[in-house]
Amino acid sequence: MEEKKRYSRMLDKTKPPTEEEFYEFCAQRKSLLYDCDHFLMSFDNVSKCLRFPYGNNYGWSYKYSRKNKLICEIFAEVEAFTVMIRLSNQQIDSIYGLVTAQTQELIDNKYPCSDGGWLHYRILNQDDLMNIKKLIQIKLVHNK
Repeated sequence: MEEKKRYSRMLDKTKPPTEEEFYEFCAQRKSLLYDCDHFLMSFDNVSKCLRFPYGNNYGWSYKYSRKNKLICEIFAEVEAFTVMIRLSNQQIDSIYGLVTAQTQELIDNKYPCSDGGWLHYRILNQDDLMNIKKLIQIKLVHNK
Protein backbone atom coordinates (compact mmCIF):
# COMPACT_ATOMS: atom_id res chain seq x y z
CA MET A 1 0.00 0.00 0.00
CA GLU A 2 1.30 3.44 -0.93
CA GLU A 3 2.28 5.67 1.99
CA LYS A 4 0.27 8.88 2.16
CA LYS A 5 2.20 12.12 1.93
CA ARG A 6 2.04 14.30 5.03
CA TYR A 7 -0.69 16.97 4.84
CA SER A 8 -2.27 15.43 1.75
CA ARG A 9 -6.06 15.59 1.71
CA MET A 10 -8.96 13.27 0.97
CA LEU A 11 -9.24 13.95 -2.76
CA ASP A 12 -11.34 11.01 -4.02
CA LYS A 13 -14.56 12.81 -4.87
CA THR A 14 -16.28 9.52 -5.70
CA LYS A 15 -15.91 8.10 -2.18
CA PRO A 16 -17.40 10.22 0.61
CA PRO A 17 -15.71 9.28 3.90
CA THR A 18 -17.61 8.21 6.95
CA GLU A 19 -17.17 10.46 9.98
CA GLU A 20 -14.86 7.84 11.48
CA GLU A 21 -12.72 7.70 8.30
CA PHE A 22 -12.53 11.50 8.27
CA TYR A 23 -11.14 11.55 11.82
CA GLU A 24 -8.86 8.55 11.31
CA PHE A 25 -7.31 10.24 8.27
CA CYS A 26 -5.77 12.84 10.63
CA ALA A 27 -3.90 10.06 12.46
CA GLN A 28 -2.35 11.27 15.74
CA ARG A 29 -4.11 14.69 15.36
CA LYS A 30 -7.60 13.16 15.47
CA SER A 31 -8.01 14.00 19.17
CA LEU A 32 -7.40 17.67 18.30
CA LEU A 33 -10.02 17.39 15.57
CA TYR A 34 -12.53 15.83 17.99
CA ASP A 35 -11.84 18.70 20.40
CA CYS A 36 -12.33 21.32 17.67
CA ASP A 37 -15.56 19.67 16.48
CA HIS A 38 -16.91 19.48 20.03
CA PHE A 39 -16.05 23.14 20.57
CA LEU A 40 -17.87 24.21 17.40
CA MET A 41 -20.92 22.06 18.10
CA SER A 42 -21.20 23.43 21.66
CA PHE A 43 -22.53 26.74 20.29
CA ASP A 44 -26.26 27.19 19.75
CA ASN A 45 -27.67 26.51 16.27
CA VAL A 46 -24.42 25.27 14.76
CA SER A 47 -24.72 22.53 12.16
CA LYS A 48 -22.17 20.62 10.12
CA CYS A 49 -22.28 18.81 6.83
CA LEU A 50 -19.81 16.79 4.82
CA ARG A 51 -19.01 18.19 1.39
CA PHE A 52 -16.43 18.37 -1.39
CA PRO A 53 -16.14 22.12 -2.05
CA TYR A 54 -14.00 24.46 -4.14
CA GLY A 55 -12.82 22.06 -6.85
CA ASN A 56 -10.68 18.94 -6.88
CA ASN A 57 -7.69 20.20 -4.84
CA TYR A 58 -9.37 20.97 -1.52
CA GLY A 59 -10.85 17.57 -0.77
CA TRP A 60 -13.54 16.49 1.66
CA SER A 61 -14.45 18.83 4.48
CA TYR A 62 -16.97 19.47 7.17
CA LYS A 63 -18.74 22.78 6.73
CA TYR A 64 -19.84 24.37 10.01
CA SER A 65 -22.55 26.99 9.82
CA ARG A 66 -25.08 28.85 11.88
CA LYS A 67 -28.37 29.93 10.33
CA ASN A 68 -26.94 29.21 6.86
CA LYS A 69 -23.91 31.47 7.48
CA LEU A 70 -20.54 29.81 7.12
CA ILE A 71 -18.44 29.67 10.28
CA CYS A 72 -15.57 27.58 8.93
CA GLU A 73 -14.57 24.51 6.93
CA ILE A 74 -12.38 21.75 8.31
CA PHE A 75 -10.33 19.72 5.86
CA ALA A 76 -8.88 16.38 6.96
CA GLU A 77 -5.19 15.94 6.17
CA VAL A 78 -2.65 13.23 6.82
CA GLU A 79 -1.19 14.05 10.28
CA ALA A 80 -3.17 17.32 10.56
CA PHE A 81 -6.30 19.20 9.63
CA THR A 82 -6.81 22.67 8.27
CA VAL A 83 -9.48 25.11 9.37
CA MET A 84 -10.47 27.61 6.71
CA ILE A 85 -12.19 30.67 8.18
CA ARG A 86 -13.10 34.11 6.85
CA LEU A 87 -12.80 37.02 9.26
CA SER A 88 -13.70 40.66 8.80
CA ASN A 89 -11.15 43.37 9.55
CA GLN A 90 -13.16 44.27 12.67
CA GLN A 91 -12.98 40.67 13.91
CA ILE A 92 -9.25 40.52 13.14
CA ASP A 93 -8.59 43.80 14.98
CA SER A 94 -10.45 42.54 18.05
CA ILE A 95 -8.37 39.35 18.35
CA TYR A 96 -4.97 40.22 16.87
CA GLY A 97 -3.23 41.05 20.16
CA LEU A 98 -4.61 37.92 21.86
CA VAL A 99 -3.09 35.31 19.56
CA THR A 100 0.42 33.97 19.07
CA ALA A 101 2.98 35.51 16.72
CA GLN A 102 2.47 32.52 14.41
CA THR A 103 -1.26 33.26 14.20
CA GLN A 104 -0.56 36.96 13.69
CA GLU A 105 1.69 36.04 10.76
CA LEU A 106 -1.08 33.89 9.33
CA ILE A 107 -3.48 36.84 9.68
CA ASP A 108 -0.96 39.19 8.08
CA ASN A 109 -0.74 36.84 5.09
CA LYS A 110 -4.47 36.14 4.77
CA TYR A 111 -6.12 35.79 1.37
CA PRO A 112 -7.87 39.17 1.06
CA CYS A 113 -11.61 39.25 0.51
CA SER A 114 -13.59 42.52 0.64
CA ASP A 115 -13.58 43.58 4.31
CA GLY A 116 -11.16 41.03 5.77
CA GLY A 117 -9.86 37.76 4.41
CA TRP A 118 -9.56 33.98 4.47
CA LEU A 119 -7.22 32.14 6.80
CA HIS A 120 -6.06 28.56 6.25
CA TYR A 121 -4.92 27.42 9.69
CA ARG A 122 -3.22 24.00 9.84
CA ILE A 123 -3.73 22.49 13.30
CA LEU A 124 -0.76 20.50 14.58
CA ASN A 125 -0.80 20.97 18.37
CA GLN A 126 -2.70 22.34 21.38
CA ASP A 127 -1.42 25.90 20.82
CA ASP A 128 -2.79 25.89 17.27
CA LEU A 129 -6.09 24.53 18.56
CA MET A 130 -6.28 27.19 21.27
CA ASN A 131 -5.69 29.94 18.70
CA ILE A 132 -8.22 28.64 16.16
CA LYS A 133 -10.78 28.41 18.97
CA LYS A 134 -10.20 32.11 19.67
CA LEU A 135 -10.75 32.92 15.99
CA ILE A 136 -13.88 30.77 15.84
CA GLN A 137 -15.25 32.36 18.99
CA ILE A 138 -14.73 35.86 17.56
CA LYS A 139 -16.46 34.75 14.36
CA LEU A 140 -19.43 33.38 16.31
CA VAL A 141 -19.77 36.40 18.59
CA HIS A 142 -19.96 38.74 15.57
CA ASN A 143 -22.07 36.34 13.47
CA LYS A 144 -25.27 35.70 15.43
